[in-house]
Amino acid sequence: MPLRQQCLWETLSPNTLNAPPLKGESRADVCIIGAGITGLSAALHLAEQGRRVVVVEAYEVGHGGSGRNVGLVNAGMWIPPDEAVATLGPAVGEKLLKVMGNAPYEVFSLIERHGIDCQAQHQGTLHMAHNGKGLADLQRRAEQWQRRGAPVELLTGTACIEACGTAHVSGALLDRRAGTINPMGYSLGLARAALAQGVQLHQQSPVTRLERQGSQWCVVTRQGAVLAEQVLIASNAYTEGEWTTLRNQFFPGYYYQVASRPLGPEADFILPGAQGSWDTRTVLSSIRRDAAGRLLLGSLGNMASRPGWFIEAWADRIQQHYFPALGKVEWECTWTGCIAFTPDHLMRLFEPAPGLLAMTGYNGRGVTTGTVVGKAFAHYLCSGDSEVLPMPFVPWDHNPVGQWRSPLYEAGFSLYHAGQCLRIVV
Repeated sequence: MPLRQQCLWETLSPNTLNAPPLKGESRADVCIIGAGITGLSAALHLAEQGRRVVVVEAYEVGHGGSGRNVGLVNAGMWIPPDEAVATLGPAVGEKLLKVMGNAPYEVFSLIERHGIDCQAQHQGTLHMAHNGKGLADLQRRAEQWQRRGAPVELLTGTACIEACGTAHVSGALLDRRAGTINPMGYSLGLARAALAQGVQLHQQSPVTRLERQGSQWCVVTRQGAVLAEQVLIASNAYTEGEWTTLRNQFFPGYYYQVASRPLGPEADFILPGAQGSWDTRTVLSSIRRDAAGRLLLGSLGNMASRPGWFIEAWADRIQQHYFPALGKVEWECTWTGCIAFTPDHLMRLFEPAPGLLAMTGYNGRGVTTGTVVGKAFAHYLCSGDSEVLPMPFVPWDHNPVGQWRSPLYEAGFSLYHAGQCLRIVV
């Protein structure tokens, strides 16, 4: 069968929400733009505190990176702990590390509290060293997290081979705080929980204008408008339109995935502990299984317009390198999502005007970051206390990011993947 362009998570978690487009005028205490993990987490926590909330989404719940990501429930950030502290300073850096180290607990507690069906596995994650340099990096990360009391362990030798299911890894950092989910299932579960709390949710309602009208904000969509005292822009990498300058604060990058057909017992040696994983390559590869036993591979780059044979050739190369005993694998579907990157790999929180909040720059850690930022924004909107935020706001015009980075990075990713297919690079 030919490889089809379709997000696996969407097929496993169909959208059956009753969330029609916004028509006419609506009023709210808070209007949230974007029904991804951040917006839905904020909506749920605001509603639990008695706020009237309206969420408008340009497409459907989880349409963006929230429903299309790998489903890794990561602890921490992309960069090592000491690097975050060096960039932000000891007070802010350590506070952020504590929040993000605890973030998987926030995700899994929401899943349990609201009975969200999303294939949740709280068994940890494995960061795999693909060479000696990668192992040295993992050793540094392990030491830095262990110094802060985190339950992480560097696996080597037989323990590493058994945990990963491959002898082509020299070490793996096991982070027991973390885990995996079906991200679309999680996004839809948050939406259902928010609706049950009285949140008004409108899909297929792209925002065309945002303006101040006296003491309120007016969020205009194609067929309606929301008048609200406060607004949260939670569209992140999928921000569209000329009404916001948020797009100047990140550069878009892409991440694609390939899923196999469900595999039988012959594949049970791959990640037998149900952890998700990724390797230490600069252009990394992610590896995980789903509840049906599919093998999911992914990497940085935009494969939306690439021919199926190229994507399958890449997937074959990664699978045969790490798991040669598996033999030939049949690949079923592939999809691509967009990520908001920042040059220092740290997120940004904004309050450009009273009652207007925004965020961006999750750098591929959207499941956990979106959950805790959405919750923190909800508490801030209710209390006005900035101490509830994981880090301080930065100015709206804070160091605009050059958009030239996106095509440059994409060209580099494409060359690297072509080299993998041609066996020029491993």
